[in-house]
Amino acid sequence: MRVVVQRSKEAQVTVEGKVTGAIKSGFVVLVGVTHEDEQKDAAFLAEKIANLRVFEDENGKMNLSLLDVGGEILSVSQFTLYGDCRKGRRPNFMEAARPEQANVLYEAFNSQLRTKGIKVETGVFGAMMDVQLTNDGPVTLIIDSP
Repeated sequence: MRVVVQRSKEAQVTVEGKVTGAIKSGFVVLVGVTHEDEQKDAAFLAEKIANLRVFEDENGKMNLSLLDVGGEILSVSQFTLYGDCRKGRRPNFMEAARPEQANVLYEAFNSQLRTKGIKVETGVFGAMMDVQLTNDGPVTLIIDSP
């Protein structure tokens, strides 16, 4: 699995003009799934993201986690994270998992985060979505599961 984590001051996702998820401060997480991914990949990334120390402490150092600051997550499925652009001009998405497999792992990832007490809002799997956010920092990280 591959995620792009963006620290945000606020964010929302809209599908067909309707807000399906919105958060205050926390992370916007774009989530991609490939063929070899399993439940353990979802658990690894949920643990990593919940405890990632990228929020500032009283000394201005990035020492606090999402759990420490009571942050929220806007989780958005994003098969294009596995787009291969090395050849030609159109991305090849052969590394992205089929929707049936990807959705199961995407939901498992969100569920793992919720069991840690994190509020998780989402878009709609497979839909065309408009994502709006106020990037905080900006702080943006790319994390792959092992």
